[in-house]
Amino acid sequence: SHDSAEARRRLMDVFDLSEVQATHILDMPLRRLTSLEVEKLRAELADLHRTIAELAAILDSPDLLRRVVSTELADVTKRFATPRRTVLLESAGQPAAAVPLEVTDHPCLVLLSSTGLLARTTTAAAPPGDDRRVKHDVVVSAVPATARGTIGVVTDRGRMLRLGVLDLPALPPTAAAPNLAGGAPLSEFVDLARGERVLCLATLRPDSPGLCLGTAAGVVKRVVPDYPSREDFDLISLKPGDKVVGAVELRTGEEDLVFVTSDAQLLRFPASAVRPQGRAAGGMAGIRLAPGASVVACCAVDPQRDAIVVTAAGSSGALPGTDAGTVKVTPYDAYPSKGRGTAGVRCHRFLRDEDALLLAWAGAAPARAAAATGVPIELPDQEGRRDGSGAPLPQPVAAVAGPISAMHHNSAEVIR
Repeated sequence: SHDSAEARRRLMDVFDLSEVQATHILDMPLRRLTSLEVEKLRAELADLHRTIAELAAILDSPDLLRRVVSTELADVTKRFATPRRTVLLESAGQPAAAVPLEVTDHPCLVLLSSTGLLARTTTAAAPPGDDRRVKHDVVVSAVPATARGTIGVVTDRGRMLRLGVLDLPALPPTAAAPNLAGGAPLSEFVDLARGERVLCLATLRPDSPGLCLGTAAGVVKRVVPDYPSREDFDLISLKPGDKVVGAVELRTGEEDLVFVTSDAQLLRFPASAVRPQGRAAGGMAGIRLAPGASVVACCAVDPQRDAIVVTAAGSSGALPGTDAGTVKVTPYDAYPSKGRGTAGVRCHRFLRDEDALLLAWAGAAPARAAAATGVPIELPDQEGRRDGSGAPLPQPVAAVAGPISAMHHNSAEVIR
């Protein structure tokens, strides 16, 4: 056949095929055997023979090969040449100023955010505070230090780990509250066991009023600040199944210690009621617990300052971080002081589907709250009744903290 149309017609006539069947056969490589395709193949073969002859001639003649290479290089230079982007100078210019290799051991503050970011300031003064909120702006622990000094990191297993300050990122001075988005993760500086969580930072000063610990079983301990030179060491002898839920380094020794339990009981008593003990001791009775209850928070509060209590209620059966629950903010003065080892007073009334406090904090006002991601959360207005119910929030509160100037050290929630 001379073309595809004639070939299709002959296939349909000779073999009694449909047009679709004949078209499929012609679409196969056999259609190239028509006279039209044969002519195209012959032309392609002639072109290939000419190209092969030209390339063979270039390979057989060194002079011709050099001319071809020179021509192609000139063409590439013409198409892709660009001016030099750098300027070469005969002189290296002005010599660089000498930089001192030793960092000045200036006073500073070490800050820990609710999302586990660490940083240090460049001055010992507490950063200013304002009402503007940004991500990672909740500082749950702050301690005074020096740039080349060492601080302690307290964990829920009753351990303290030494941490060098020099390697921490330095925050430049700002007119607003510090934002620790430029900090470094705590995990880059300390080695924690699987599931171990950091509660607070602490100084290693021997003249400190002491470090106070509160456990889930209601034990309180005031640690004598006689720390060994080891990189990590125990602060308390914990009973099996118990853990530290709150840790705070006292500033004056005149603070109140506040325990809050899962069944919404709050107990405040003076820190002076706790006798300092050595690191090997197991502490003493802090709060009397009801069957099935546990301590969810242990904080230190200066009774001379304007202070508040924040409680968040929800369902104990909900997955962690999924139940927004209800949150209540109450003046600290609404709760009377009781004796150490007593049961305390009611601090939150549960609504339907609520059976436990998921988070609690007590400290100087104003308080800031944040989600687990560090996103700011607005707390509700203060509730005058100490045993009132809370207000719903759009997402779960993961951490609460007061101003850095009043802190030195209080932590609202643990850091993973």
